[in-house]
Amino acid sequence: MIVGVPKEIKDQEFRVSLTPDGVRALCATGHTVWIEPDAGTGSGFSDEDYRKAGAHLAKTKAHLFEEAELIVKVKEPLPSEHALFRPGQVLFTYLHLAASAQLTQALLKARVTAIAYETTEGPDGGLPMLKPMSEIAGRLSVQIGARYLERTQGGSGLLLGGVPGVAPARVAILGAGVVGTEAARIAVGMGAQVTVLNLDPERLRRLDELYQGRIVTLAAHQVWIDKTVADADLVIGAVLVRGGRAPKLVSRSIVARMRPGSVIVDVSVDQGGCIETTRPTTHSDPVYTVDGVLHYCVANMPGIVPRTSTFALTNATLPFIVRIASAGVEAAVRADPGLARGVNVAAGKVTCKGVAEAHGLSWEPPI
Repeated sequence: MIVGVPKEIKDQEFRVSLTPDGVRALCATGHTVWIEPDAGTGSGFSDEDYRKAGAHLAKTKAHLFEEAELIVKVKEPLPSEHALFRPGQVLFTYLHLAASAQLTQALLKARVTAIAYETTEGPDGGLPMLKPMSEIAGRLSVQIGARYLERTQGGSGLLLGGVPGVAPARVAILGAGVVGTEAARIAVGMGAQVTVLNLDPERLRRLDELYQGRIVTLAAHQVWIDKTVADADLVIGAVLVRGGRAPKLVSRSIVARMRPGSVIVDVSVDQGGCIETTRPTTHSDPVYTVDGVLHYCVANMPGIVPRTSTFALTNATLPFIVRIASAGVEAAVRADPGLARGVNVAAGKVTCKGVAEAHGLSWEPPI
């Protein structure tokens, strides 16, 4: 199969979907790889690195799309790329279609098979391609939140861990999945006062056992969410609904009760965000203020640490890419129920229930 690796064009997105070693592995199994010039530069890989690995260098992005049967990306296609798809082509990337009616309609019109990293499951029912980026985003969320609490960044001027004789900052984490767990790890390590809210008592129990009293765990009842968020200096939105939109757990009225200069980092912005005041931002313009509270809602947070992120992503995606390229998409999907759950649209039809519900569309299973 001919695999295409485009250069990412989302604002300050420096990741690339395959490392040269990933290209080498595909070529070794008999596949052809085309790569757009400078696709790997942001992650520290030159065009020559890809040539040595066996890739062909495309003349342009359009040329790459013309050649490739399977397009492997990092982030969702942007409007300038929508017209490049052709019927029968396969797209494999992070999609988050429930948050974008425009992209959903574009892919349906193009009649491509679009497989989302974030809904593809492994044999254990986990999300193997979402997990590494969630780990990175979770760790970054506290690092970024701590920076925006600085007065020079518009924050309240708090040091996250405090100092002897001065209380640490209060961090509220909404969700105890991968993002929430990793955020808690960094926040505890920096000495913050951490509260994690989640509906699953088993997840909370594991965190309680792990940190042995160093964090507070609360069931995510609305009254406790409201109180904890209103009192927090830093709020991390870490809610995940597989294939669907994130629920709005925090209303604007609660945001307005937070102390001026407090910070919200909504990692779930890819799914529409779990805070009512969330709207997507970019690395070029990452922060806005609502009722005196700073909001950081960048939809591609791991893009600012592309070297780490690209290696981690290729580790997770390469086995699936090889499988799709070797068997063909139909056979690969039929043979792997987890991969079938990753198919969001195919042949002009929505095949993911969460996406269909988000946009009021009908759906049917991919196989």
